[in-house]
Amino acid sequence: MSITTSFKSFHQRTRLSLFQSSKFLECSCDMGVQDFWVVLFVIGFCFQPLVLRSHNLTCHPNDLYALLDFSSSLQSAIGGWGKNFSADCCKWAGITCNSSFSLGLNDSVDTYRVVELGLSSKKLIGNVSESLGNLEQLRALNLSHNFLKNSLPASLFQLPNLEYLDLSFNDLSGPIPVDFNLPSLLFLDISQNYFNGSIPQSICANSIRLQVLKLAVNYLSGNLPPSLGNCSSLEDLSLLTNNLSGGVPEGIYQLQNLTRLTIQDNKLTGPLSKEVGKLINLNRLDISANWFSGTIPDVFHSLGRLQYFVAHSNNFSGQIPPSLSSSPTISLLNLRNNSLDGPIDINCSAMTSLASLDLGSNQFDGEIPSNLPSCRHLNNINLARNNLSGQIPDSFKDFHTLNYLSLSNSSHYNLSSALQILQQCQNLTTLVLAMNFYDEELPADPTIHFAKLKVLIITNSRLTGSIPQWLSRSSRLQLLDISWNCLEGTIPAWLGNFTDLFFLDISNNSFNGYIPRSLTKLQSLITGNISFREPSPDFPLFMKKNASARGLQYNKVWSFPPTLDFSNNNLSGPIWPAFGNLKALHVLNLGFNSLSGPIPNYLSEVTNLETLDLSHNKLSGEIPPSLVRLSFLSKFSVAYNQLDGEIPTGGQFGTFPNSSFEGNNNICGDYASPCPSFSEPLPQPRPHSKSRVEYKGVVIGIAMGFVFGVACFIITDRYVWTWHF
Repeated sequence: MSITTSFKSFHQRTRLSLFQSSKFLECSCDMGVQDFWVVLFVIGFCFQPLVLRSHNLTCHPNDLYALLDFSSSLQSAIGGWGKNFSADCCKWAGITCNSSFSLGLNDSVDTYRVVELGLSSKKLIGNVSESLGNLEQLRALNLSHNFLKNSLPASLFQLPNLEYLDLSFNDLSGPIPVDFNLPSLLFLDISQNYFNGSIPQSICANSIRLQVLKLAVNYLSGNLPPSLGNCSSLEDLSLLTNNLSGGVPEGIYQLQNLTRLTIQDNKLTGPLSKEVGKLINLNRLDISANWFSGTIPDVFHSLGRLQYFVAHSNNFSGQIPPSLSSSPTISLLNLRNNSLDGPIDINCSAMTSLASLDLGSNQFDGEIPSNLPSCRHLNNINLARNNLSGQIPDSFKDFHTLNYLSLSNSSHYNLSSALQILQQCQNLTTLVLAMNFYDEELPADPTIHFAKLKVLIITNSRLTGSIPQWLSRSSRLQLLDISWNCLEGTIPAWLGNFTDLFFLDISNNSFNGYIPRSLTKLQSLITGNISFREPSPDFPLFMKKNASARGLQYNKVWSFPPTLDFSNNNLSGPIWPAFGNLKALHVLNLGFNSLSGPIPNYLSEVTNLETLDLSHNKLSGEIPPSLVRLSFLSKFSVAYNQLDGEIPTGGQFGTFPNSSFEGNNNICGDYASPCPSFSEPLPQPRPHSKSRVEYKGVVIGIAMGFVFGVACFIITDRYVWTWHF
């Protein structure tokens, strides 16, 4: 039986009238016209009291009082509710009623009984009233996506007719009531709340008809109750993102109707039992981010409907079992971040459905399997952070389905050959080659062309050379990170021609010269129109500052902060006022260069700016007071420049540490020495004089001795961004 978001009730009276009408039509065939109208009049006369009585029905007094009490427990009014709106609660918003007679009740007087209460996404604030337990004929209750808080009343779990209960996406807390007695329940969703304590043993003892059970994203703890095995009709069990511990009880493996089992992001331990092979209807199995250990059981030949197997971030060891590496139904296989070893052996002739393969962060060795292009639907591959070595297989020239490829942090070599081969992958959009090809040159071969490339990451590889001209023809580029190499030369002006580029990191190299003015015209950073078709929801990208800092995970490429990072180079010249046009920019890092001239007032126009680092340059003049208007600014530094004047006050400036301003001997204010008082106001600069300084009066840096771009050979305590896949 399928679950829907609402339940339709059918009235006995309607069925009776339809039956009588059909019988009447059969008989009318044998009657004359005059007899026909006589019979019709008689039937209409007989039905008149029935129709009039149904029009006079109102909701049962007990239901009315229960709803009024629920409404009074809320801090926000419900639109379309209350006696001022209607004395009949069945006419209130979100209420569905059926007559007591149609429900088979033996009431002396026929009244309407509330059978559905649906107030999802109504911005309700307050408690769930105990009085809702008095709606004894309630079949469906949906209060999801509100701001309800505190604990649930025990009476809510004693409704004998309740079939559908959705309280998800609220602020409810406390334990789930232990006395769980909902014998008619089919659907229960209380996910995305703050419930704690253990899962009640009675949850399936008295709800054996339950088909969907969602307790995800709460603070539930303790072991999984063995009684879950009593929910023999269960099709969807979602317990992800809690604090559950212990092993998986054997009873769960008896749920042969189960199609989805999602228990990821808990603290579950022990081996994955071979009994999982009994879940013959399973479509999705997600056990990731737990503490499972041992080998993966070789039982996947029994799981003939399994399409998604996600087991990343556990302690599995050994090799991929043959029944898994040759499963004809699996389309997504994610075993990232375990301790699996040996060569990668994927049977592409058998894995005819495989579309996404993530084996990153394991201990696989050998070379990249040359047969992967024969997996005819495979488009996403992550083999990063393994012990793989060698060159990119020549067979990848024919890998026309490949969309996403990450090989970072391995021991691959011959970057020139790799790019020559991979450019022939006609649908490749994301290429991550970080921490490989050490000390090689970034090829300048003009024949290289990646027509559909959107993401290119080649970082931390000590690459030499310059930014190649062939990259200018990858017109769809959105994210480019070539940081932490030994690249040199000037920044090419054509980088400003990319209409979709929103993330550019060329930090920690040896680039010199001016910042091209064309970069102030990047359209995606002006309009904020950033869109990206993700390769897979199970392929997150990671950024990590350094070995001691916690990794920052961005599950979507378009959720990366729009960034321009040119720090730790040898750049000189001014900061262009036109950077103020980049209103969608979140991070601007120009630190550790030799930039000179004033800080432009127009940077205050970058209204979404969160990080502004101009430290360790040769900037002069005052800190523009207009920067206090940057209300999202959380990281700011102008340390070690040649600034003077008073430090601005107000806005976010009250939250920055002293280190943001140190190394400027002529500034004064809250973070430095007190500013002198003047009896006469200071002379004001002539209008537009600062603009002429910004555009024309720039003094080229006189000392280039501190070549911070040689940081590929020097370990510093500065921020380091690396990519992990």
